[in-house]
Amino acid sequence: MSILHSNIIGEEGKDLIILHGFLGMGDNWKTHAKQWALLGYRVHLIDQRNHGRSFWSSIFNYATLAQDVVDYCIEHQLDKIWVLGHSMGGKTLMHLACEFPQYIHAFVVADIAPKTYNPHHQMILNGLSHLDFNQIKTRGDADNALAAYVKDSGTRMFLLKNLYWESQGKLGLRLNIDVLKNVNEAIGQGLFADARSTHPCLFIKGEKSDYILENDTPIIKHHFPNAEQMTVPNAGHWLHAENPTFFFKAVTDWLQKL
Repeated sequence: MSILHSNIIGEEGKDLIILHGFLGMGDNWKTHAKQWALLGYRVHLIDQRNHGRSFWSSIFNYATLAQDVVDYCIEHQLDKIWVLGHSMGGKTLMHLACEFPQYIHAFVVADIAPKTYNPHHQMILNGLSHLDFNQIKTRGDADNALAAYVKDSGTRMFLLKNLYWESQGKLGLRLNIDVLKNVNEAIGQGLFADARSTHPCLFIKGEKSDYILENDTPIIKHHFPNAEQMTVPNAGHWLHAENPTFFFKAVTDWLQKL
């Protein structure tokens, strides 16, 4: 059995697992993790399969991603965890809460709803899959090549955090792009109609993001009747990076009242 890679920040305290979004990695959350560790949490920055330093696999769906987290909890002897999941990580978390409720104390879902989303990453995936590391010798080269597909420089900066030196003079991607380029539809899948969790949970959205809409409240409440909802002002989908101070305080205040 393969176990997900993690960076654990904090020596002891309540175990808080953070699940990153599609094409991200656990280290995207390191700044917040260090702050939570100071408040008494032991934070597990997990890399989901085919991302970061975790194992690669041709199997990639939310049921499997949730099972990966269960396997991680068993390996690390974790019980009644707190979990925060952003975007794809939020979907993994929702499946985890509904299918394996015994592992969870409470959870926070960042900027994703339990509904089905239309595929919308194809240009990004095309760009990443066309990066030719026989020709690309520097991070600047990679940025220039990706710019033909991804116009926004902030998005490219986020994606290119996946670059690393495979060997001297040879760049590569930590992402298993050969698998991930074909999972666009699976990433958008919603929950089954009968999926349900009564855990305390918070759905927190970015004010400028369209991932959670006002008319998504009924479906959130259908699956998660004890859900609370909150909005982070002046932030889009990357709400934790775009308004980090507000996001951190809002999530911390919610966690600490439980």
